[in-house]
This record gives sequence, structure tokens and C-alpha cells, in this order.
Amino acid sequence: YLLGETAEVSNLFTCCGFNSIGIASSGGAGRVTAEWMINGYMNEDLYSLDIKRFQKFHSSKKFIMNRVTETLGDLYGMHWPYKQYKTSRNQKLLPYHEELKNVGACFGQSGEYERPMWYAINGVKPEYNYSFNYQNWYPSVEYECKNAIKNVGLFELSPFSKYEIKGEKVFEELQRLCTANIKDEIGKCTYTQMLNESAGIETDLTVICIDKNHFRLISSAAVRTHDKAHILKHLSNEVEFKDVTDELICLGLFGPKSRNLLAKITNEDLSNEKFRFGTSKNVKLGTINIWAQRLSYVGELGYELYVDSHHGSDLYNLILNSGKDFGITHCGAHAMDIMRMESGFLHWGQDISPEENQYEAGLNFAISFKKDVNFLGKDVLLEMKDKKPNKRLVMLALKNSKPGEPLLLHDKIIGETTSGNYSFNFNKNLSFGYIKSDLGNEELFKKNLYIEVEKKKYLAEILLKPLKQSNFKNI
Repeated sequence: YLLGETAEVSNLFTCCGFNSIGIASSGGAGRVTAEWMINGYMNEDLYSLDIKRFQKFHSSKKFIMNRVTETLGDLYGMHWPYKQYKTSRNQKLLPYHEELKNVGACFGQSGEYERPMWYAINGVKPEYNYSFNYQNWYPSVEYECKNAIKNVGLFELSPFSKYEIKGEKVFEELQRLCTANIKDEIGKCTYTQMLNESAGIETDLTVICIDKNHFRLISSAAVRTHDKAHILKHLSNEVEFKDVTDELICLGLFGPKSRNLLAKITNEDLSNEKFRFGTSKNVKLGTINIWAQRLSYVGELGYELYVDSHHGSDLYNLILNSGKDFGITHCGAHAMDIMRMESGFLHWGQDISPEENQYEAGLNFAISFKKDVNFLGKDVLLEMKDKKPNKRLVMLALKNSKPGEPLLLHDKIIGETTSGNYSFNFNKNLSFGYIKSDLGNEELFKKNLYIEVEKKKYLAEILLKPLKQSNFKNI
């Protein structure tokens, strides 16, 4: 259903669209709506109900008429993991959609875009066979993950939300909205969060200085409306804001051979000394001008390559043809999710939300109290600084088999999982989760921890550091 403040009209709140479950939901929905109206933000993880989970294309009458015939029936249907809608698809196609389809892409809807989730191999149909257990796409994603750490993988990142902010006061504004100390130097990238007044995490994003008084903000695909609304709510009218998501194509090139591949098609010096991690610049690949960022959400040497959408097909074909000598493989969203977990990277909407703060999520490295700015949420963070968090994020691996939900210490529930997937590179079932325990991670490592799935307990162990310890930032 629909809860929360609308993106278009300030202080207009919704609490509607319950579709046969209104009586059952009324007590809780009424409480959180009242709290939302009083506070001006949600203080629980309610994004799955937030009206701002929808984008503009969702309001099309044609879209709604087709989609509602499916969603109504799904209300009491099986809610499979990774389930994809069948109706109202192909709203926005990438310039090279047919090429991706021809190499076996199984698409999912990411925001408005059709985005490859995995690529079929060995003659398998690129279709999901839904299950709560073994996934039919595991062999494909195993191949993608293993090739990305051995050679190089091509990831589709265009659906990521992209905003540009310009103006003489843009740096000052970003310093006020962001917790990290934003780098005001052309080409520098800053990973940061934006908070609400109670220090809950509202956005998780990267800020890039494109030019003097010109910054680009990158966040997840599914939170385009939510993040835009939060930024505009707190941004002054003295700067110019523009959503450029649909204007730019972004391809991710990650793996140990990514630098060698790009060196084949550019005269630019891409060595570690000349192109440091966390920096970006204009680069000419062949005859195409692109903006390259040396960042990586998968924990491998690599680059995010941005180009105007009308040059998207040219860039895609250039990289693919040049990559044949380097063992390039298409990699989907499932591979990226697994590899980010191997590296210990979090995802907003799963591992972090307005219900958590940076101390609980282990993101306090992205807080700068040194900058002389009273950024949003700072006062509450200062109160938390020397206190023990109510809960804390942990990384776990099952000692044997399958993934799950509640976290138990012996027979006592101490938390719950947020993300889970199978690491083919390390042959481990991975889980992230939050726990409430007086015991430190080193002490918990010696205890019997369990993750409960379908009323069955699976022995798990705390990971004291991410599985992947590659030196991708310094090579």
C-alpha cells in the first residue's frame, strides 16, 4: 500500500491503497503515519510501503491498467524471492538491449529499466525457475563471478540514479547535507550518507566533483524518487538541481584485466600513480569521450564509464570487441550483489535504512566531525558518539549449507539477517545482519551462532573481516 509524504507536494501524506488488507494493517499503518507526519521522516524501515518507491512512469494509466491485473492476483500468491513482474515491462530499454538479449540476458525491472540479472549459458533458457532453495541461475552467476576475479566482467550500471547540482553555493550545500567531508576538487569522489534529523540513514551515495561548482550524485536505481525527494527537501533554491539518470549510460568494467583492456583503446595513462582509486576524469576511448571513475562496488580493480546515452551502443561494442582478448564476460545484477557482499559493502534498502544509524551499520568512517558545518543529523550523532550502539551489523557465513533469517545465540534470538547470498568464489553462504549482544565479535566467534530457516537452525560463524581482501584500491 501507500504511506508517507509525497515527493511532489510538501506535507501531503498518504495512507491508502490497502487492497483488502486495510483492517489487518490499520493499527500499525495509522501509528507509523502519525509518527511520520510528526517527525517529517520515517524512523522504521518502511521503504516497501513508501509512496516514494514509485517513479513517474508508474503513474501512466496504461502501466497501471496492465500491472494491476497481476498485482491483485499476487496478493495471496506465492511471494518468491527474485520474482519479476510479467506485465508493463520494457518501459525503458538500453540502447544495446537487443545485443544483451542475444548473449543470453535474463532481464529484471530495475527502476524503469530492463536490466540484466544474469546471463544464460550452456543452452539454458534465460528464465527464472522460482524457488526458495536452489536457484536455476546459480551456474550462470558462478561463471560470471569467477571470471570477473580472474579476467574482467562487464556490468550494466545505467539504471543507477544520477543527479547533478550546480551553483556557487553547491559545495556549501553538499557539506550541509552529507556526513562525509566532500572533496571540492575536480575529479575527486566521496562516499557518504545523508541523514534525517534523528540521524537515520536516508541515502547512501557517491558525490563526484565534475567541475568547479558542479557535482554529480550517484545512488541506487530503485531509490530514484526517494533520494531525489530527500535532497530537494533540504536543498536551497540557490543551486540548480537536475536528474540526469536517463541522459547517461554507465558501464562497469571490473576485474584484474580491466586496466589492460582500457589501455588497448586509449592513450591515457591509467597507471595507479596517474589514476588513483576514488578519482575520475575525462578519457577518450577510441573516438568516444567518456567520464571514467575509478570506483568499485564489487571489490576488484575497475572503472565506471559514463557516456551520453546516444553514444551508449558505440561504447558497449567498443569494450566488448576489445575485451575478447582479455576474457571479458557479461555480468548481471546477481553477480554484483554476491561480489559486493564478499567485499563487505552494504546496500540501502536491505542492510541500511532510516531505521539504522552509521554507528550501528559500521559506517562511521563516513562521518566527518572535523568539517566546520552543522550537517543534518550531526547533533544526534554527537550524542551517540561515545555510547554503545543499540545493535550492530555483522557479517556471517554458514558453516555448512543454506541461507536464512533469524539470528540465534544458542537458543536466544539476538538479531535478524538483512542480506544473504552464496559466494561462489569462496564457497560460502554469506549473510549480513544486525545483532543485539553484549559480547564482542571476537567472543561471538567462539560461540554457537545459528541462522534459522524454515524452523531449522544452521550453524554460522561471525566473519571478523570481509571474505575478499584484495588490494584493488592500490594496484
